[in-house]
Amino acid sequence: MAIRTNVNREQLLKELTPPRIVAELDKYIIGQHAAKRAVAVALRNRMRRQQLPDDIKDEVIPKNILMIGPTGVGKTEIARRLARLVRAPFVKVEASKYTEVGYVGRDVDSMIRDLVEAAVRVVRSEKVEAVSEQAERRAIERILDALQRGPRPPSRGFHSFGDAMAAVLQQRAPEPAAQEEEPPPDSSGREDLRRLLLAGELDDRTIEIEVQENRFLTLPIWSQGGMEELGMNLQDMLGGMFPKQRRRRRVTVADARRILLDQEAESLIDLEQVAGEAVGRAEQSGIIFIDEMDKIAGRERTMGGPDVSREGVQRGLLPIVEGSTVMTKYGPVQTDHVLFVAAGAFHASKPSDLIPELQGRFPLRVELDALGEADFVRILNEPQNSLIRQYTALLGTESVDIEFTEDGVAEIARIAAQVNDQAENIGARRLHTIMERVLEDVSFEASDIAPANVKITAQYVQDQLADVVKDLDLARYIL
Repeated sequence: MAIRTNVNREQLLKELTPPRIVAELDKYIIGQHAAKRAVAVALRNRMRRQQLPDDIKDEVIPKNILMIGPTGVGKTEIARRLARLVRAPFVKVEASKYTEVGYVGRDVDSMIRDLVEAAVRVVRSEKVEAVSEQAERRAIERILDALQRGPRPPSRGFHSFGDAMAAVLQQRAPEPAAQEEEPPPDSSGREDLRRLLLAGELDDRTIEIEVQENRFLTLPIWSQGGMEELGMNLQDMLGGMFPKQRRRRRVTVADARRILLDQEAESLIDLEQVAGEAVGRAEQSGIIFIDEMDKIAGRERTMGGPDVSREGVQRGLLPIVEGSTVMTKYGPVQTDHVLFVAAGAFHASKPSDLIPELQGRFPLRVELDALGEADFVRILNEPQNSLIRQYTALLGTESVDIEFTEDGVAEIARIAAQVNDQAENIGARRLHTIMERVLEDVSFEASDIAPANVKITAQYVQDQLADVVKDLDLARYIL
């Protein structure tokens, strides 16, 4: 039985036993059972920790995971699907983007700021979903008001940013808005309009609505890690002296319903509460996936060149991974219980090339297997988001039915494995290139040949790739 995604978060977590987590991951990722078991246990231990008394809960730290395997075998997808499964804040970063102080690049603290921003988006979407019905009702009432009234005089207040700042310096209040006379309500006509609106019969009518505009000032703030741009809401800074700007827009009823729904939902949620919950969610449930960990493995052996900052980046990562406090625009964030999942191919280096302190912070290590021809066949057929389902749906929008025969799928998998052996092994990503090449003619001519049925057989695949596969150098270049 599939895990229900429409239940509340607490109930969702109760349902997530390690076997069920692995079963959910199996829907999207083929093989790599050891890695799936490792992340499932790590996630379940988080839930177990929440049941502990306070005196021991803070002592239980997450067991970070280091995934070792070639590109295109599912390392990133495992972490991403895991985060989606539990609605946890998730960010993916590349270790090679960071440098030690004194070199060009981002500071490591920025990954925590990115995580908090992701958490804010997650929490805000949940809050908006919770008030969606109420926001929908309020938006409909505003649309009905706009349909019933004629043009309204413009509201008065500050006409420009300069006027607002001058008023602040002079301690002058904004000019009051002109009093507007509301037309007497016509209940029978309003109900008729409501019925037509809900039926979608007024979607193309143009109305005038008033929308809010929040003014933001972006100031460069110097922090320990460097310059960070932090948005500062002038409405919060100046309060009533700088009211929210409004402007009139003429839009269709369909667009007005979408715009006003977002605006009403925003007004119904407490942004301070969202920020507070987001910080807590990031601290307790956040997942950071650090890719290309092998690119920073190694010790400095020279005094110059591009590798000089490798160990510096590792030492910059160390306090973040082992637990520290990072300042963000939403407040301080502790990283003690953030789950870190690192990954790398480690072809030219080994995990033991990392500094010992950082090695100790990734106690769980799993090796992912390279993918072969049989794995490619399963990847093309089994996942819910398989390439075959994607291309079938895409071309189906133009009345072109694509049918992949069993031997056709096997031939695509065989050629993908062959090219991976002869050229660089990029794992399942090779299938994207092969599929695009096989279906290039159909995709190009779909609008002209529709409606049509196209059968992708082994012979069809060979015909489409004959010239490329025959020339090894060309295959390396194109596939």
